[in-house]
Amino acid sequence: MSASQRVACEDVVMFVNAAIASTAQREFRDMAGAQRMSLKFLHEYVLGNYRDLYAAALALDINHANASLIVVNLLRTAAAADDGQRRTEGKLIAARLRMLPPQRAYAVFSELRRLGVNNRRTRAIVRDWVASRPDPAFDAVKYRRSMSTAARHAHLRLPDEVGTALFEWRRLKRYSTPILESWRRAHYEERALYDLPYTVAEGLAARHGTDRSRFLAAIAPKLTDHERLRLQSAAARDGVSDVAMDLATVPLTRLALFVLSLPRAERARRHEELSAAMRAAARRAARRQAGTWGRVVAVLDDSYSSAGSGVKRRRPLAVALATHYLLEALATEYAGLWLTHHGDPLFVHPVGPTGLGARILDGLERRPDRLVIVSDGWDNAPPGLAGEVLRVWRTRLDPINATDIVHLNPVYDSDTFDVRRLGPGVATVGVRDAEDVPALVELARFAAGGAEFSELRAHFADRVNGFIGGAP
Repeated sequence: MSASQRVACEDVVMFVNAAIASTAQREFRDMAGAQRMSLKFLHEYVLGNYRDLYAAALALDINHANASLIVVNLLRTAAAADDGQRRTEGKLIAARLRMLPPQRAYAVFSELRRLGVNNRRTRAIVRDWVASRPDPAFDAVKYRRSMSTAARHAHLRLPDEVGTALFEWRRLKRYSTPILESWRRAHYEERALYDLPYTVAEGLAARHGTDRSRFLAAIAPKLTDHERLRLQSAAARDGVSDVAMDLATVPLTRLALFVLSLPRAERARRHEELSAAMRAAARRAARRQAGTWGRVVAVLDDSYSSAGSGVKRRRPLAVALATHYLLEALATEYAGLWLTHHGDPLFVHPVGPTGLGARILDGLERRPDRLVIVSDGWDNAPPGLAGEVLRVWRTRLDPINATDIVHLNPVYDSDTFDVRRLGPGVATVGVRDAEDVPALVELARFAAGGAEFSELRAHFADRVNGFIGGAP
């Protein structure tokens, strides 16, 4: 591989790592402003130098924040693309918008309006996405301001009552669409609140001065699974039991965040329920790969920095906890080694320095088929020991790579435009949700620097073809 191809491969992998791990929010060691500036520069650099691979990143397991930014940047710079690129980009954008939560997609349209991007293709993309929504009247209530912004910007023709509700809602004394009529009446009548989505009803309930516990009990049937999970603790404090949900259906990383949000006494009281739910979620995430990874050892970071930040509270620790249960499901023989914690992983909490080196030695002594390290990479007890251990292991003790070593890092480092690495020869990839770990391990071979740039392009092409249904 030539020097230019090696640089290109490193650039693209660096960008994918950032697009997976970073949400441009405050981290334990980075302020939000530094994260935003670093991520913006990285997007502009990859867009300008590797436009086709930049667009293809929409087919990878990147997070919603970066997917939204890629969509905006591709539409903003459409004049720089040729006809073939525009066709492929249009299919990728349409497919990715369908995957985004509605509020994210509407935020993309609002940003396009702010930037003054209003060409024919942009209007067609907005029109097709809004037309594909299953219930425009629901959107007109729940995403009222965002939908009206999109409609104005793309000159959309909306169903009569939906358009009236968005722009002249006081004109009609009665709507024939049930949710629009409930929304109209809820401004004056408290009973109508409970026919509306929770996020809409909550604001109107505050306006009516409705008692909080009475409101939660009555609105419970309208709550989404995410809202139920988020409101469980608050509802319990208010004496409302109807909000509780079956944890067996919650995705793995989200469930780990919920578990870590509970006081340790409550984790002990609900231990059997929480443990069973975590293992069930891990089996769902492992799917057909369950029990196929051989002997696996994980080194899991529970140092103080895994507490995250005020806006990403306990996120790094939750990723480590979720990955622990996932690897347990993927492996035929598994051992999870925390830096500090011993015993049941449900009681893990962030404490102490990041002493990765000694724990990596403990893991390698077991001679596993695969060693997985989940950490923010700030090895500081003592500094640099983990990288030196891995270097000696790879060059002196395991030159034939009998043990596959992967470092999964849930934290973006704005100073390096990448996730922090333990050493130059260690395959390091960003991670946001533990559910993506099987796909990320496949990507790790490119991060290690041993794969050709042509292989990386082929990998992206395969993902794009699968993502847009085999279209060229």
